[in-house]
Amino acid sequence: MSVTIYHDKDADMKYLQGKTVAVIGYGAQGSAQAQCLRDSGVKVVVGIRPGKSYDRAKEDGFDVMTVSEAAQKGDIIHILLPDEKQGSIYKNEIEPYMNKNKVLSFSHGFNICFKQIVPPSDIDVIMVAPKSPGTEVRKTFLNGFGVPGLVAVAQDATGNAKQIALAMSKAEGLIRAGVLECTFEQETYEDLFGEQAVICGGVVELIKSGFDTLTGAGYPPEMAYFECLHEMKLIVDLIYEGGIQRMNEVISNTAEWGEYVTGPRLINDNVKAEMKKVLKEIEDGTFAKNWMAEANSGAKNLNKKREELGKHTIEIVGKNIRSLFEKK
Repeated sequence: MSVTIYHDKDADMKYLQGKTVAVIGYGAQGSAQAQCLRDSGVKVVVGIRPGKSYDRAKEDGFDVMTVSEAAQKGDIIHILLPDEKQGSIYKNEIEPYMNKNKVLSFSHGFNICFKQIVPPSDIDVIMVAPKSPGTEVRKTFLNGFGVPGLVAVAQDATGNAKQIALAMSKAEGLIRAGVLECTFEQETYEDLFGEQAVICGGVVELIKSGFDTLTGAGYPPEMAYFECLHEMKLIVDLIYEGGIQRMNEVISNTAEWGEYVTGPRLINDNVKAEMKKVLKEIEDGTFAKNWMAEANSGAKNLNKKREELGKHTIEIVGKNIRSLFEKK
C-alpha cells in the first residue's frame, strides 16, 4: 500500500491567514509546535491549567489562558494533551465552544479512533503529527529544516480540511522534510503497535532479558549493562542513519553472522503470532478500553510498574555507570 507524500510546494499558508491556533497543552510537543507556528507568522494562544507548563508558556511570550478561554478564542483547536486526559477536558472545557466555524486538530488519533472524543459532524477534524519528539521538532525547525510528519483528515466539513492540515505542517517545518497522508486509524493503530511491540515494550523487555541472562549466569552486571543497553544506542543510531545494511557494514563480520543465525531463534513465529494478537487488541479497542480503565482508576498498576522498574538491577547499575562517565 503506497502513501502520498507532500512537500513544500503542496501547502499554502493562506489557509491559516486570519486564524488563531489554540494549542491546548504545553508539554514537549505543545511548546515545540506552538513556537514553530508562531515563528511562521501564525497567531497562537495557549490553553492550559495553572502550573509549571503554564508558567513556561508565559515565559516564552505566549498569550496564556484557561482551556475554555482558548477554545472560545481559537479557530483551530490543536489538542496536545496526554491521551488519557483529552476526553474529559474536551467534554468539560472545549466541547461547549465548538461550532461549524471551528477546526479540531490532533497530533495523535487515539481519542478520535476510540471515541473518547466525538466531535460535531459539521466541523473539520484533522491531524498534524510530527514523527519525532518535541525537542527534535523545535531543534530541526531552528536549523532551517524539519522532521517528517503525518497528516490525516477524519472529517472534512468545509472542503478545506486537508489544506489546513498541510498549512499547519508547513508552519511547523514538517513539510520541508515531507509529510505522509494517512488515516486516523492507520496512524493510531501503527503508533500503538510500534510502541508496544517494538520500540518501547519489545526493546525494553529484550534489554532486560539479555541483562538478566548474563547476570544470572554470573557475569558482572556492569559488563552486562554495556553489552545489552549501552551499545543499543550505538546500533540504533547506525540503523537510523543508513538502514540495517549500513549498520552491518560497520559491525564485525562475527556480529553480523550472529544477527542472521541467532536473531530468528529469538524473534520467531511464536513472537510474530503474539504480535498479531497485540495488533488485533489495538484494532478492536481492547487495549484502549483497558488503558482508559487503568488511567481513570488512578493508574495504580502503572505506578507499581514504574516502581518495580526503578528497583531492577539494570537501572541501579546504569545510574552508577553513567555517573562515572559524566563530564566533571
